[in-house]
Amino acid sequence: MLKKSLESGNMKGERKMAKKENNRPKIGIAIIILKNEEVLLGKRNGAHGAGTWSFPGGKLDIWENLKDCAKRETREETGLEVELIDENPIAITNDMFFKDEKHYVTLYFRARYISGEPRIMEPEKCGEWKWFKWGYFPNNLFLCVDNLIKTGYNPLK
Repeated sequence: MLKKSLESGNMKGERKMAKKENNRPKIGIAIIILKNEEVLLGKRNGAHGAGTWSFPGGKLDIWENLKDCAKRETREETGLEVELIDENPIAITNDMFFKDEKHYVTLYFRARYISGEPRIMEPEKCGEWKWFKWGYFPNNLFLCVDNLIKTGYNPLK
């Protein structure tokens, strides 16, 4: 689709964005928390993706280890106790939010639910947490979740 847009000349604004200094893709970390064949999604608040459902996660801080980021983001956003399943990311998506002038490369980790109830720890970022069976999601998914699903990835297999 990007190639098609480039060929049709619809990317003029996006090309200008790419020329801005320090306007490079950021690294996002998403945590797929598994509990009884369900995954946790949060309904996003704020300007970026408001009203869409996404996995817990956030931006990788400079000098931060990937797994440490996944653990930190889970704790900061949900208050849950989890155990990471994977040593390395299990999937990657290239997520371009042209309207918001944001570009993320999102790395996904799976985590096993240990204990606790999901809590709204950052109400400015998330208004609700809910468990969903894989494949039975609401229609309004955050771009990175939608992109992951389009790859055919299933964390339960």
